[in-house]
Amino acid sequence: MTVTLADVAARAQVSPATVSRVLNGNYPVAASTRERVLKAVDELDYVLNGPASALAAATSDLVGILVNDIADPFFGIMASAIQSEIGGPGGRAGGERLAVVCNTGGSPERELTYLTLLQRQRAAAVVLTGGAIEDAQHKAAMDAKLRKLADAGTRVVLCGRPQAPDTGAIALAFDNRGGGQELTEHLIRLGHRRLGYIAGPEERTTTRHRLEGHRAALAAHGIEEDPRWTVHGRYDRRSGHEATLELLRRDPSLTAVVAANDSVALGACAALRESGLRIPDDVSVAGFDDLPFSVDAVPALTTVRLPLAEAGARAGRIAMGREEPPAGGIAAVRGELMVRGSTAGPRG
Repeated sequence: MTVTLADVAARAQVSPATVSRVLNGNYPVAASTRERVLKAVDELDYVLNGPASALAAATSDLVGILVNDIADPFFGIMASAIQSEIGGPGGRAGGERLAVVCNTGGSPERELTYLTLLQRQRAAAVVLTGGAIEDAQHKAAMDAKLRKLADAGTRVVLCGRPQAPDTGAIALAFDNRGGGQELTEHLIRLGHRRLGYIAGPEERTTTRHRLEGHRAALAAHGIEEDPRWTVHGRYDRRSGHEATLELLRRDPSLTAVVAANDSVALGACAALRESGLRIPDDVSVAGFDDLPFSVDAVPALTTVRLPLAEAGARAGRIAMGREEPPAGGIAAVRGELMVRGSTAGPRG
């Protein structure tokens, strides 16, 4: 059943004119009234300018790109590649489309809020980048929101994020497990048996999948993991620095440190040097993602290269309808092990 402006007004106990003023933002409205109206809009899932059933033929020229942190090269590279495929003719009446990058800061609430705003603007497409948050309540809310977007005619693409079944979203999912396993197996083949691991935030799918790959490699080679060898933190350099100092405090005999990503690995390298340890002579270090600075680190960083630009560009083409979605609505995007100077066999 189509939700109308009058329905929102009735729920908020205001006049239809007041609802219109709040939504258009062209007339001062009391804060308490505005909150009531916006709450009613959310509860009723009201969409501006017509029923949801008509939106497939009446989407706007807006394309939303959701990122965790645009300052992080991981997200910046993907967002840039997505936007490169959105530019040019293709909008209504052959005009340009407008890409809007929405920076969530890792907040589940902001993620949902941006999707609601994009739905109200009848976005032509939405691309969500990076891992998902592992929280049952948030996942249910996200799945419901993605379904509503898809049902309204918005193309939804997940880039670097696991598939969201039964939502209509297309997923280009990074093989973080496979990459994590290959990276740790490389260190094991070099002779390492005491490997510290700096994981990302516990609530992220990317964190779990990379850590599962690491642990699978240890198990495959009969190496029993010591609980002291894993520390969780943020996906940034400072976290890598702090976590490495903690790992050394827990077990000074570690011969390798595997980092959640390349930024974390740089922090690990700094902490090791401050502790008087040489890389890779005393301790090997490995990262993940192969961000642009990785090859310029000293020594150059061993890592897993994810094709961020390629995946972003493909997501953009699918979002614009210029490339067919993968069979089954999901494609695995695999990484490539890049062996460089930051890893070597342990001494002795």
